Amino acid sequence: MALAFDPLNIIISGVGGQGNILASDLLSRTFCEAGYFVSVGETYGATQRGGSVVSHVRLSRRHAYGPLIPLNEAHLIVGFEPLEVYRILRGHGHSDARVVMNTRPFFPLETLQANSPYPSMDQLTDAIGRICTELKVVQATELAKQAGNAQAQNVVMVGAFAGLNWVPLDKNRYLQPIEEIFTGVKLQVNHRAFELGYAAVR
Repeated sequence: MALAFDPLNIIISGVGGQGNILASDLLSRTFCEAGYFVSVGETYGATQRGGSVVSHVRLSRRHAYGPLIPLNEAHLIVGFEPLEVYRILRGHGHSDARVVMNTRPFFPLETLQANSPYPSMDQLTDAIGRICTELKVVQATELAKQAGNAQAQNVVMVGAFAGLNWVPLDKNRYLQPIEEIFTGVKLQVNHRAFELGYAAVR
């Protein structure tokens, strides 16, 4: 199926410990199986829990592109942490970008030590909404808890991405890599997490 842009540039942004890399792996496997050329690049801040982690996923019907998305050329952003989404949009976004975002903040050390205030969610959603053309907000962490494990918020976000149909693929294509990676109870939890994310944006 034709893409709205070719290459289509997707950024998955979060902080260490949120499962950013797994989410990019699940999406990349989905796109590869659908017949797209896929390039993946990762950039890291501090690699410990709490540091910035950004995955670049580029897909094309024509050929493979370099793995890193140029500034101001991200089309779709999957954000696990609101302040990180705002930071990424300022550098890589543009007025036609679309964003799906988890609302759960991950407070940096400076905020926890009361040295730097964290913006309110209303401030962040307003600022993000003024930069992009579409913003979908998902209570991914809460939905992951309903699925059985708060850490499955990354799979909730994969489900939300699938539900938005920004890359028009059948839902089962997104489920296939989940079923390949997980077994037993983990598969059940992540399957529920995906379905809850999918339903949240429909």
